[in-house]
This record gives sequence, C-alpha cells and structure tokens, in this order.
Amino acid sequence: MATTAVEAVRIVRAGQRYGWRNEWLDSRQSFPATGNFDLAANAHGMLLVHNEDVVEAGAGFDTHQHLNTEIVTWVLEGTVVHQDSAGHSGLIRPGLAQRMSAGTGILHSERNGAVYGERANLHVVQMWIPPDEAGRPPSYQESDVEAGLSHNELVTVASGMPRHRGETAITLGNRYAAFHVARLDPGRSVLVPEAPFGHIFLARGSVVFDGTADGQTTLSAGDAVRTTATGGQRITAVAPSEVLIWEMHASTA
Repeated sequence: MATTAVEAVRIVRAGQRYGWRNEWLDSRQSFPATGNFDLAANAHGMLLVHNEDVVEAGAGFDTHQHLNTEIVTWVLEGTVVHQDSAGHSGLIRPGLAQRMSAGTGILHSERNGAVYGERANLHVVQMWIPPDEAGRPPSYQESDVEAGLSHNELVTVASGMPRHRGETAITLGNRYAAFHVARLDPGRSVLVPEAPFGHIFLARGSVVFDGTADGQTTLSAGDAVRTTATGGQRITAVAPSEVLIWEMHASTA
C-alpha cells in the first residue's frame, strides 16, 4: 500500500457521480462499481466503493458473495435487513453502524425492511475498503452511535487505526483507515482529520468547506471532497447537515 502523495483538494459534485438505475434501485456511485470495473484502480486512497442507494420497499440485493472486503453500511433513512451465511442477521437503522468483513468468503443479502405497498424507501450509503491482511475469517459487527451524534462533533464510527483502539464503535480490519460522522446544526463546524488521503461526503444538508484553492465553497447533499496529503479544513453547517469522512493513511496504488 502506498502512503505518499502530492497535496490536492478536489471537489466532486453530486451530478458528476456514476449512476445505475433499475425498477427498484437508484444508485449514485462516487467510484464506478456496477459492472466489470477494476475497483482498486479507481479508488481514492483505500476507498473502493462509496455508493448512495435508494431502494424501494420490499426490494433489495439477493444473496451474493464477497471476498476480502471490509464493508461499512450507514443508513440515512429506513432500515436494512441483513442476513449472511455466517449466521449473522440484523435490522440496520439510522445511527446503527454496521461492518461486515468478508474475509475468506461470505454470502449475504440486504433488503429494504419495509414491505411492498409501504411508501418507505431505504436511503443508505455503503462503503468498501480492502483489509490490510487477506484470508481472515469472516466477521460482523454493529453498534449504536446515535447518542454521540447529537453533540455537533466528529464521531469516530469505525476504525482499525491503533490510536483509536478502544475509542471506536466498530473495528475495521485495516489499520490505516477510519470512518467518521458528524451531524451538525447550523453554524456548528468540525475539522477534517489530517491524512494522506481523505474523502468527505455530504449526506444531507448544506455546508461551507473552507480549504479550496479559491478559499471557501458551498457543498450540497451528494457533493464530495477528495483530499490528498492535507487536512485541517473547516466544515461549517449552513443547514442541519450530516457529513461522512474517511481518513486514510495508505492507498491501494
């Protein structure tokens, strides 16, 4: 894994993302993930997949397989029904973080917990990074972080980094990465962690990002910032907002 890079800040607007749509799924992808793509070649840092999906009631992904992937699921609205071949099952809702480590191989399914006929779309962000060691046994973890998100602070939701040991809700099988979330009231702000690679995604709301070549820029829901060899930028909410940040200290390159 590479750990050096040239300083850069790149804004990726919501409309610049890749898209996939069928009769039950609207998927907006920060990196091309649907089809035969080389995920590592298109990654930023170690972030292979960052999909924002809207899934209709009663629909979802039938049983499929993953290998050697750390999958973090973050629900914005609705519920995910998770089942896997290792015997894990869960109902994932907003504020309940989920991590599935595919390891040597696991089968799982994910569906909208609402039934057909209910007007209850599932709105979810799913993110993949590689493990720092292949061939581990599959594992699963979930944790409720809802209470910590009420304080206008950056909450470390998932991490494999040694400095977060004992302080994070769920543990990643990658010692170079951490996933943070902040829910911000208008006027409140957080700082982007300093790291060789960062990915800031505005899940909802409106914020001012202070740290581009032109100074400040406004981000709307679905916009992202990819940072390289930098950090410390201030994010200030204009409206009630939810910000997802990946801090990465290596890359797939």
